[in-house]
Amino acid sequence: MSTLTQAPTTEGRTYPSYSRSLARRVLATREFAVIGLFVLVYVFSTATIDNFSSPLTLYYLFLDNIPILLIALPMAAVIVTGEIDLSVASIVGLSSCLVGLLHVDAGLSMGAAIGLALLAGVVAGAFNGFLVAYVGLPSLAVTIGTLALYRGIAEGLLGTQAKTDFPQEWKDLATAQLGNASPYPVVLLLVAVLAVLFAWMLHFSSFGRGIFEIGLNDEAAHFTGVNVARTKLTLFVLSGVVSALAGVYYTLRYGSARGDNATGMELQVIAAVLLGGVSIFGGRGALHGVLAGVLLIGVIRSAMTLEGLTVNVTNIVIGALLVASVISTSLLAWFATVRARRASGSRSGPTTAAGKRSLSN
Repeated sequence: MSTLTQAPTTEGRTYPSYSRSLARRVLATREFAVIGLFVLVYVFSTATIDNFSSPLTLYYLFLDNIPILLIALPMAAVIVTGEIDLSVASIVGLSSCLVGLLHVDAGLSMGAAIGLALLAGVVAGAFNGFLVAYVGLPSLAVTIGTLALYRGIAEGLLGTQAKTDFPQEWKDLATAQLGNASPYPVVLLLVAVLAVLFAWMLHFSSFGRGIFEIGLNDEAAHFTGVNVARTKLTLFVLSGVVSALAGVYYTLRYGSARGDNATGMELQVIAAVLLGGVSIFGGRGALHGVLAGVLLIGVIRSAMTLEGLTVNVTNIVIGALLVASVISTSLLAWFATVRARRASGSRSGPTTAAGKRSLSN
């Protein structure tokens, strides 16, 4: 009678991602790669472009990117769930129009006008979230529709007019500096506070864990106790109100309320979020990578503008960088899969051979 004796193996189950040191697990990520690229681009621009490192250049770099930094915070969470919000720039324009109409035409105080504009952002975001979370419509289709709807309302309210009669102290608040000749605007403090709150929500709370679970598998998330519909509704509301806040800032920053304010900004926000490491398929992303992505694009735009390059050239460079980042992610995932399969094959090979050698009659 033939018997097969399996050679004993002492190798236990291993998890490659945790077999590395903590430093490698933290630093060897796409988010830190974006941070590193941002540092390299900034250092190179400082060394080769005249006046790039001047406080005035940095000041305007921050001012120009404040709306994108604000909107990128909730947009990152929305995309982590596997959804998307294309209506954010239209909400910026709508809230801008409301601030102008309510203050200049209706005579409300700036505080009341801003409060009602933010409330409009809540309503706009809730409408998006209701259609996506409770009606079950795809967010891409919904927000393409509301992109046109909210922009149409804004342009219908003001037409080709512009409201510019805003109190100087409010406009000064939007552009105030933290100190004399400081490159940091005061409004950057608001961005920092919101970034901390969103980072806590996304990475250190049970609500944030639910966001990632939804992005990985919303049905599985439902069975683990996550209220999928309520979570998505909450995120779209946050996206709406933060976009409205960006619209208020945009109005005061430029001193003008127009229906076409921030046209096309949604693409800049989404590009920065994806460049920062958030997966368009959901389930993956980190807020520090998103912030680095926004600043990286801002530095590239500022540097190329100082060099006298046209907007078209700048868009080509940023578009190529985004495509390269998406392709590199897919390639790295493919290489990791191939390496894991080869490692698994090399472990199983000797065991099989040992089993064959132990055949005895």
